[in-house]
Amino acid sequence: MDIKNYLKAKKEIVDSALERYLSVEREFPIHLYQAIRHSLFAGGKRIRPILSLSAFEATGGRGDDILPYACALEMIHTYSLIHDDLPAIDNDDYRRGKPTCHKVFGEAIAILAGDALLTEAFRLMTHRRPKNLALEDEGLILDIIHAVAQAAGMGGMVGGQVVDIESEGKEVDPPTLQYIHTHKTGALILVSVQIGAMLAKASREALKAITQYGERIGLAFQIVDDVLTLRGKQPS
Repeated sequence: MDIKNYLKAKKEIVDSALERYLSVEREFPIHLYQAIRHSLFAGGKRIRPILSLSAFEATGGRGDDILPYACALEMIHTYSLIHDDLPAIDNDDYRRGKPTCHKVFGEAIAILAGDALLTEAFRLMTHRRPKNLALEDEGLILDIIHAVAQAAGMGGMVGGQVVDIESEGKEVDPPTLQYIHTHKTGALILVSVQIGAMLAKASREALKAITQYGERIGLAFQIVDDVLTLRGKQPS
């Protein structure tokens, strides 16, 4: 497999889907819409949605049913970046070589753009029933949405971010560091591969294997994230 071409092709699929889902500008107040697009299309690699698409395909999924869920993950990730960049948290002026959302649109609009992206992610996941699911399988969608909420909220990404903030300037013990690694970044990466397999209705054995993979790649990603931060660079 040519991994670079694979990632490029999948990124184009995700970008096209995001464009479709956010194509009606009149649905948003203009500055909110512009702030969302400024951050969502700022050049991210789409790692989380690509992992979701790949897990879906690897466990037998076919078609585009996964796309709303994959794009929802990117919206959640982008909202977290907008809020992380704010002066109250990381106080970053640039991300991916471009001015951060609050530097262009102001802190209030940046906060609301993050809020809107998080809410839009859950609206998108509930917008339509996947074609490959029978009516009796609709409980699976609730399980998927619950898993994403768990990974994104105080039991996942947000909780990890809080512990990271509280640990700044302190000597961090191994259990605390592990908590930060598995929650701040790892939780959303893990759920990305899990929901791909879940929507494909993977076997219990396949879901267990994909979960183990997600845990390991999530940890590796957070370690790289930390190294890049120490070197003064920003991850994607």
